[in-house]
Amino acid sequence: MTKWVYTFGGGEAEGNAGDSHRLGGKGANLAEMCNLGLPVPPGLTIITDACACYHDGGRILPDDLKQQVTAGLRKMEAVTGRAFGDTQKPLLLSVRSGARASMPGMMDTVLNLGLNDRTVQALGHDSGDARFAWDSYRRFIQMYADVVMGLDHEAFEEILEDEKGRLGHENDTELSAVEWQHIISLYKRVIEEELGEAFPQDPQVQLWGAIGAVFSSWMNPRAVTYRHLHNIPAAWGTAVNVQAMVFGNLGNTSATGVAFTRNPSTGENELYGEFLVNAQGEDVVAGIRTPQNITEAARIGSGSDRPSLEKLMPEAFEEFKAICHRLETHYRDMQDLEFTIERGTLWMLQTRSGKRTAKAALKIAVDMAEAGMITQEQAVCRIDPASLDQLLHPTIDPRARRDIIGSGLPASPGAATGEIVFTSEEAVLAQKEGRKVILVRVETSPEDIHGMHAAEGILTARGGMTSHAAVVARGMGIPCVSGAGNLRVDARNEVLIGVGGTLKKGEVITIDGSSGQVLKGVIPMLQPELSGDFARIMAWADASRRMTVRTNAETPADARAARSFGAEGIGLCRTEHMFFEGERINVMREMILAADEAGRRASLARLLPMQRSDFSELFSIMHGLPVTIRLLDPPLHEFLPKTDAEIADVSTILGLKAAELRQRVDALHEYNPMLGHRGCRLAISYPEICEMQARAIFEAAVEAARETGAAVVPEIMVPLVGLKSELDYVKARIDAVAKEVIGEAGIEIEYLVGTMIELPRAALRAHVIAESADFFSFGTNDLTQTTFGISRDDAAQFLNTYIQKGIVDQDPFVSLDFDGVGELIQIAAERGRRTKNGLKLGICGEHGGDPASIRFCEETGLDYVSCSPFRVPIARLAAAQAAIIGRG
Repeated sequence: MTKWVYTFGGGEAEGNAGDSHRLGGKGANLAEMCNLGLPVPPGLTIITDACACYHDGGRILPDDLKQQVTAGLRKMEAVTGRAFGDTQKPLLLSVRSGARASMPGMMDTVLNLGLNDRTVQALGHDSGDARFAWDSYRRFIQMYADVVMGLDHEAFEEILEDEKGRLGHENDTELSAVEWQHIISLYKRVIEEELGEAFPQDPQVQLWGAIGAVFSSWMNPRAVTYRHLHNIPAAWGTAVNVQAMVFGNLGNTSATGVAFTRNPSTGENELYGEFLVNAQGEDVVAGIRTPQNITEAARIGSGSDRPSLEKLMPEAFEEFKAICHRLETHYRDMQDLEFTIERGTLWMLQTRSGKRTAKAALKIAVDMAEAGMITQEQAVCRIDPASLDQLLHPTIDPRARRDIIGSGLPASPGAATGEIVFTSEEAVLAQKEGRKVILVRVETSPEDIHGMHAAEGILTARGGMTSHAAVVARGMGIPCVSGAGNLRVDARNEVLIGVGGTLKKGEVITIDGSSGQVLKGVIPMLQPELSGDFARIMAWADASRRMTVRTNAETPADARAARSFGAEGIGLCRTEHMFFEGERINVMREMILAADEAGRRASLARLLPMQRSDFSELFSIMHGLPVTIRLLDPPLHEFLPKTDAEIADVSTILGLKAAELRQRVDALHEYNPMLGHRGCRLAISYPEICEMQARAIFEAAVEAARETGAAVVPEIMVPLVGLKSELDYVKARIDAVAKEVIGEAGIEIEYLVGTMIELPRAALRAHVIAESADFFSFGTNDLTQTTFGISRDDAAQFLNTYIQKGIVDQDPFVSLDFDGVGELIQIAAERGRRTKNGLKLGICGEHGGDPASIRFCEETGLDYVSCSPFRVPIARLAAAQAAIIGRG
């Protein structure tokens, strides 16, 4: 019989922290805390495999699950001295999700489960607080109806706000037990009216409804979107944690909160968190009420006049502080904790490795390594390579004038400028149209995940530093200001009312996620300096990695940026990009439109000094580092005008008749240019183009070597080779030009001639092609296209559907397809080196900046990866992690 349920509580547990694949992160850590003897309410965890069974079986739970859950409930009842559904001392439950990877707010939760018209009376009598009991019941009805029955919570919020207004109450805590009873009657009525069924009174029906709802939420749109953004496999599933309720809403000696053992924004070694008195946990993370600081230092720093937990409940605070230290030491990582204080008694509800900004991650890793808690290699592996992108976001120039319209909490660092939009749908639409926007909301909810991802930044009027908006924004690296209470967000009328005026949708604001300020208009920005903790981690990473990291660059600006980010050469210089600049495009068009070879050579002679200057500057910037230059790759028609208006303009510039130009454009048209007259095929058809580029490269190498004093060894890459004879032909033309330039310059020039492996045939015949090639560079963009038979430009129309339906796990143009494209790379690498031992191997497609693909490159034994300049730090770190993992 499959063991579906693992129990914990009473100082013992059936699992531990290493069981996250089975118990999910939450369940595994609850078990670990129990094993450590910490105060954890008892509970049970239904394993992740049950989620797969539920979805694979048409949303039907396994037959023997009910029996195991019932047995688990009996254990919980024995520990608590309460009974589920009892009308004297009722045991109430929380039912929460718990995936292997943290997915904050993406799945559903039900609290206070087990309350009905009879048990609420018992809870009031047992606790001595009828108001608390009825408040808990209305919370349960509202949450259960939303999560399980499908009635939007806004229907209940409207009732509650209307009743508070009628009764003259501002806060929920002012409502009496009798008043809550009336509101509950209204809640029940709206359920029957909207859904045609009564709210369930049977606790067992409630429990299994909630368990099914949590499993169902694994496939809800926001969870699917989050998994897609964070590369979490759908096959993992979620566990369900059923736990005895403890109550932070039992009066002024009770509280609930969320905390981090270190500051998740800055990484400072200080307890960081928020709490609410007389509240339940959802009140904190949902941002419904503005919380209080846990420590006195944080309270003073924020300027709050509301007491900290340290002052308000000193004994509970000291116990909590000690537990925080113990858990961080035990896990050797910053922890994200949830806790409840029930009438002075502290209970721990969750611990997990806390989400943090890239800046904080670097500081925490460096500090822990220097304190001896972890090794330098462990510190390197603690940083998510993709998160380094956060460090490249601009910050506001301190000298800039700031027109402040409001302020809130600095929830996620960095600055962003954009047009105001009030809905996630508007944010997504704006992104598609190429407009940058700031998503402005009263508060965000998990349903906003798509809009948050599309926006440049997020601004909310409510919520704290641990609200949904703050946590998700930090994880995405998006600037966020939350809890901007002096701003009024009127989404209905699409206006933002701030200090000194009103801003409408479409007007531009800037938010500073580091200070919490909201500014009117566009504000000058500065790029961050990559020093300090970043430099330490990168130095440790560089000491650990085997592969070198190059950049894809063809402009001086890109080359300089890449060097500043630590690039060790250029792995791909796309020469065609150089022909589009300024007046060059017209000379290029003259060459393409020339009637014969003589005409082409005349135009190429005008392009030669331009190319030579380009290459000379790149060689000088790289100063002795390798530079791989790809010969002209795209079809010639890409350089020609397309519309009638463009043809008319170009014909005037070139002195041609528009009809003649149109005829030439039509003659060069290709039905499938990706597989057409391009790459080495151009060099074979028009060798004069290849000869001009080779001469520009060699003359530039001579020029740069004389200027810098550093030898230049250019690497010339022939694209789209499928036959050894193609490479032989082009290489012969390159060698002939090299001989001419060496004779003219009077100095020897070292150079390499290699090819891009971007066709399946080239990969399969690599052992033959290697006879003529000095190096292989895998062009994974085209290799993916030609292996799958998919056009990268058109694939977006259906790849998202493939991902949603589980046909593929991820976009193969984003992360390498290891099984198909990857096997071709492995074949080419093995066969190429069998022919030529030590053959230099690299990758220059977009996958060169993808951490998962880089790990594959390390395992395959490639010598280098090449990526865009701003992904060089990511690649350096990912290459180091891959090497460390490879060493075991």
